[in-house]
Amino acid sequence: MKNIFLSLLISCSFFGYSQKTLLQSGPMVGYCEMTEAVIWAQTTKEASVRVDYYAKDKPAEVFSSKTYKSSENNYFTNHIVLTQLQQGKEYHYDLLINNQKIALPYDTSFSSKKLWQWREKAPDFTIALGSCSYISEEALDRPGKPYGSNYSIFESIAKINPDIMLWGGDNVYLREADWDSKSGIYHRYTHSRALKEMQPLLASTQNIAIWDDHDFGPDDSDRSFYNKYTTQQAFKDFWANKSYGMDAEQKEGIFSSYNWSDAELFLLDNRFFKSPNKRQTGEKTMLGSAQIQWLIDALTYSKASFKIIVIGGQVLNTEAVFENYENYKSEKDFLLSEILANQIKGVVFISGDRHFTELSTLKRPNTYPLYDWTVSPLTSGHGNVERITKEPNTNRVPGSLFAQHVFGTLSFSGEKETRQMKMSLFDKDGAELWNKTILKSELE
Repeated sequence: MKNIFLSLLISCSFFGYSQKTLLQSGPMVGYCEMTEAVIWAQTTKEASVRVDYYAKDKPAEVFSSKTYKSSENNYFTNHIVLTQLQQGKEYHYDLLINNQKIALPYDTSFSSKKLWQWREKAPDFTIALGSCSYISEEALDRPGKPYGSNYSIFESIAKINPDIMLWGGDNVYLREADWDSKSGIYHRYTHSRALKEMQPLLASTQNIAIWDDHDFGPDDSDRSFYNKYTTQQAFKDFWANKSYGMDAEQKEGIFSSYNWSDAELFLLDNRFFKSPNKRQTGEKTMLGSAQIQWLIDALTYSKASFKIIVIGGQVLNTEAVFENYENYKSEKDFLLSEILANQIKGVVFISGDRHFTELSTLKRPNTYPLYDWTVSPLTSGHGNVERITKEPNTNRVPGSLFAQHVFGTLSFSGEKETRQMKMSLFDKDGAELWNKTILKSELE
């Protein structure tokens, strides 16, 4: 009898272990609407995948997604759509692979969007954000000191329990061995996404992303990159934004918008349509005319109190260095003039790329100032403070410059007339370094 029991114990333990080995990374919470949400997961091979979920105030009423079959064509990534939600509810969910629940040592939960309009004040909420996330892989990295470090920063972000994690570009770093092939590109995404320290953050907050050059292609890459449709598909396979681009089949770019409470995120694509840096003829563009017109239309239509424009590179830095928007001055000036001419209120820019953090403020006559908060890096190498200080950005806010591993938060709170957005910067351990509060009334 003892031997039979031992055999069953070993068998069950092995079965549980084998189920865990089928999970490559995730689960990850994607966009969440009032009646629909998406959970992302990647398996190690072909398998059936589904999600069971319930509202925390009704744990006995369990719903199931349809069953998905992970495929090698998209490297076993799955976008599992949950359609039986009620607005404004907190949900627990379980991931099942081959009909067996995957036991995870951290929380798996999400909240559906609340129907607050015409009923109550806008819900308070927090967005965490950062850019430049390098996950080292010795075999394919440059020789010497690893470029990625302090991965515990993702655990620090998870501990503050944000409603949304906003990935601001360079979320993976394609290497020389990666960007020339689909297998290389998908290897890089798979390797980065499987980071152990990242999993609790992925599993319990919405994850929304843009890209920059290193997840689009080589350093400083542009519209000429021949593999951009492959990296675009990889971005779609590994993230779970609501949409990508604006054509019917979503084949051009990854830009989109997403709203939560009284804020709306305008997620820009500064790579797919970008002209080469050294091109001397023709129109010099970063966003392209179609995306610019979409952005102005969307900003004009938006009823959000806070209109957060998220872009890979800096917008309001006055120096035309590296790939700052100042290098595309005609397009930049056109965008800013259209925001002014259309009397668009509540605009704030969020950017990354530069491997340091700073807040830039553009004061404008007879209207509110524009802000551009650059938050970088999460885990990649950071810049040198002395060198950066010499960069004469005349719009830099004194005391806002940091060159270390950081993440930021945007916290929205208050009643309608006193609504505010607080910018807070934290180090890798979650200690606050800096903050600034901006009232809604200051952006009108």
